[in-house]
Amino acid sequence: MVEDFKALRVIPEGPVLKVELSSPETGNAVSGLVLDELLAVLGTLQDETGVRVLILSGAGQDFCLGGDRREFGELLAADPGGAELRVLANKARRVCDALATANAVTVARLQGGVIGAGMALALFCDLRAGADNCRFRMPELALGMPPAWGGALPRLLNETGAARIRELILTGASFDAAKAAELSILHKVVAEEELDDAIRQWTKPLLRRSPVALRTAKVMMNAYAGANRLADATLFDAELMTSVLAAAASDRRV
Repeated sequence: MVEDFKALRVIPEGPVLKVELSSPETGNAVSGLVLDELLAVLGTLQDETGVRVLILSGAGQDFCLGGDRREFGELLAADPGGAELRVLANKARRVCDALATANAVTVARLQGGVIGAGMALALFCDLRAGADNCRFRMPELALGMPPAWGGALPRLLNETGAARIRELILTGASFDAAKAAELSILHKVVAEEELDDAIRQWTKPLLRRSPVALRTAKVMMNAYAGANRLADATLFDAELMTSVLAAAASDRRV
């Protein structure tokens, strides 16, 4: 895979594909460009490419500090009805779906801030390893937004349980790596300098597994995780986020 990406650094290493959010000057904020490039990379994993493991990481001191709120404002200013923002929100959902359903096993390598949209990207990875300096936060309500980015809320509730996560969503409180492990948001917590070794401990046995068996196991786990839902309410996420932000922008203009 050789492409000229602007917001990502993509490093193929045989059956392992490393994908790094590469805008540390913005805290690796998730913009429309980031989503487009992630979709391009993840789209290839639906085919037989030989990639068995994808490792998603972030450059600099933080994995990702959230969505690009400046871009949200620009899109609403250009289109107060929110059509362009709705397109962006739908891209976010497609990226998260692609992480969860990729033929490769997706692994999140986390350090520093893992905030909002960054936390959503991590949650949709199959396995998550974090440095002990990680700090997590879901700030949407404090920013006047519903927790409706990429379908992350049902994923979070399914991974952790509603009672355990309700306080963190409603208060927007920050929590550390130890708490994230307690909530099953992280599978492993290690010192930052040990992160790559921790991920290699996962990668080595994964590369020995049958590709067909791995894909089937992922399909089964995704299916069983969603078996108790009568409908996929995440389809409304783009509409919910757009309507709330558009209404808030309209109120400010009055």
